[in-house]
Amino acid sequence: MHQAPATSKAVRRQHDREIVSLAVPAFGALVAEPLFLMVDSAIVGHLGTPQLAGLAIASALLSTAVSVFVFLAYATTAAVARRVGAGDLKAAIRQGVDGIWLALLLGAAVVAVTLSTAPWLVDIFGASDTATPYALTYLRISSLGIPAMLVVLAATGVLRGLQDTRTPLYVAIAGFAANAVLNFGLVYGAGLGIAGSAWGTVIAQFGMAAAYLFVVVRGARRHGASLRPDPAGIRASAQAGAPLLIRTLSLRAVLMIATAVAARLGDADVAAHQIILSLWSLMAFALDAIAIAGQAIIGRYLGADDADGARQVCRRMVQWGVASGVVLGVLLIVTRPLFVPLFTDDPAVQDALLPALLVVALSQPISGVVFVLDGVLMGAGDGPYLAWAMLLTLAVFAPVALLVPTLGGGLTALWGAMTLMMLVRMATLWFRERSGRWLVTGATR
Repeated sequence: MHQAPATSKAVRRQHDREIVSLAVPAFGALVAEPLFLMVDSAIVGHLGTPQLAGLAIASALLSTAVSVFVFLAYATTAAVARRVGAGDLKAAIRQGVDGIWLALLLGAAVVAVTLSTAPWLVDIFGASDTATPYALTYLRISSLGIPAMLVVLAATGVLRGLQDTRTPLYVAIAGFAANAVLNFGLVYGAGLGIAGSAWGTVIAQFGMAAAYLFVVVRGARRHGASLRPDPAGIRASAQAGAPLLIRTLSLRAVLMIATAVAARLGDADVAAHQIILSLWSLMAFALDAIAIAGQAIIGRYLGADDADGARQVCRRMVQWGVASGVVLGVLLIVTRPLFVPLFTDDPAVQDALLPALLVVALSQPISGVVFVLDGVLMGAGDGPYLAWAMLLTLAVFAPVALLVPTLGGGLTALWGAMTLMMLVRMATLWFRERSGRWLVTGATR
């Protein structure tokens, strides 16, 4: 009679160990990524305001161009993890190689488009006459690193699928250190200015891609997996990633609409919105780390034909998501008096910021559930449902957000609309999880 609870507790402990072992290194790697831009900004900022403005515009364009292809990591993680669960490491690595070839093809296409449209892209962002030449310089040089960035995404997905989040952490740390040294040396030592910062970042990105490729190639040789491009495999990777691309674009549209609405509310509101968005993104890294663990673990369970195990670990990860959301929300409220003055001393911005922050803090447990279930369904390869669910969310959010300037309520109302967006996401994801239709087992979905 006492055996069942003991077994249940042992299973929970096993799940907890797995989640922590994958999520903690994943969080470190996620946090390391934005540090690239922070280093670039700190070094370029000392060159002058026009240079920093140019960097801000070019980096926004680059980050957008790369972030829409994050499906290279997500889809590859799920596909590789399934084959790992099925015990076929050769096929798992072969699947990852297809994802990397797709990344190279997409990277080459994005470079061609970016180089040919650079002046137009910079102009769309409304760059000043003084900032435009610096933005163009940084954008043209840094765009050469896009293939490496996309390879890093795909290869990260390979290693996550292989249940390895430590190697991406080590590569991210090494890349961050190399980026800092190269930027400083080329900007000031070699006197290349903002071009030196761009070249330093490109070199660091290719170095990271080379490190990942070394690990993947070594694994392929060990398990006898081919490294040649396979058109059918590359097409399959693209087909698996297409719904996730739609999901990502829909989510980017939500964030763009929110920023556009904030801009219509006035300078103080848009300044406060930018601060909140930065904090929201930072908290998202913590929750996304659990989601990444979910992608890897769920894919492996389903590949091993263990639907019951997948459902159990899903429930445990939801509990982790809620608990993490509560902790993050409490931290946001408790530390508010400490960090708000670091961002701004403008009373108008602070007045707009404080009530909206409270809304964000209260919504963090909802975000915890959303991130985890998003990761679970990605791990299950349930991309088409995620695409439709995010399109529905966008359709609900857009009219509500666009009414905020008319109906009043300011920034607090806007972040109320953002909370509604997360509630809709939670409802759609929770419905799918409860339906069990995502529990498709086998080495392929």
